[in-house]
Amino acid sequence: MRISQFKNAQADDRFRASYERTLAELWPGPRTVLDLPTSFGTTRVYRTGPQSGEPIVLLPGSGGNALMWHRYVDVLAQHHPVIAVDPIGEPGASVQTAPISDGRDGAAWLDDVLEAVDATTAHVVGCSYGGWLALNHQIHHPGRTASLTLVDPAGFADIGPRFYAWLIAGGLAAAAPRPLRPRLARLVGNSAILESELMRLMRASMGFRRALPVPPVLSDEELRRVRVPALFLLGERSALHDAREVAERIGRLVPSARVEIVPGAGHALPTDRPDLVADRILHAVRQCTRN
Repeated sequence: MRISQFKNAQADDRFRASYERTLAELWPGPRTVLDLPTSFGTTRVYRTGPQSGEPIVLLPGSGGNALMWHRYVDVLAQHHPVIAVDPIGEPGASVQTAPISDGRDGAAWLDDVLEAVDATTAHVVGCSYGGWLALNHQIHHPGRTASLTLVDPAGFADIGPRFYAWLIAGGLAAAAPRPLRPRLARLVGNSAILESELMRLMRASMGFRRALPVPPVLSDEELRRVRVPALFLLGERSALHDAREVAERIGRLVPSARVEIVPGAGHALPTDRPDLVADRILHAVRQCTRN
């Protein structure tokens, strides 16, 4: 099994420079930077907010890193510790040293991270691929997660042509002149391309060779093992799956779950409706704390 890495030192250096610039632009406030040892390599996390309490742990989607959550950190950290993670195997400041071959490995990596930050219980928020990782962690390492908020998570449909077409269209739209991007974002259904700094960072990561597993569809037996409070936020127009089919399946198999289909939103739900997503994360944490 291969590990994710840059194709050469020049590509690595180019990305690192862009990453540090983007970090300074998007996250200028105070933060604690931690490089945590895990069984799969060194994982970079950024911690902010209060020093005590159950943390909110933020996992980005495929190809992303902690900076994806830059507009969420301040509001979430007003009352809760926040830990934003650069996942192993994605372009970021983490360095992978051992392969991740499946969901069980991904779950073991996340458990290492939570143990390293001394999070005996945590409110885990995962977007897309990060949602799949969060679900696998709860399935294989129950007991450390207080609640789950899953933002259009992967693992409920095979990755098909529709999703790859959406990715390609978004990539082409992101390369268009800036005045055209708002119209193109609406046309292709991908508001993430309006995040200019993150799109610049994405272009700098083109020399990154990602070697992580494609998420398989979670089985009924696996989903029945999710027993913590879980909020599923699904984009009505998601290119990843049929939101209503996913909602029906979750309703049958996960009694502890609540499902909300967000009208008009797509797979880029965190940038389509950032205020709604932040509100729902905080509501899920408050509900779990009260109970």
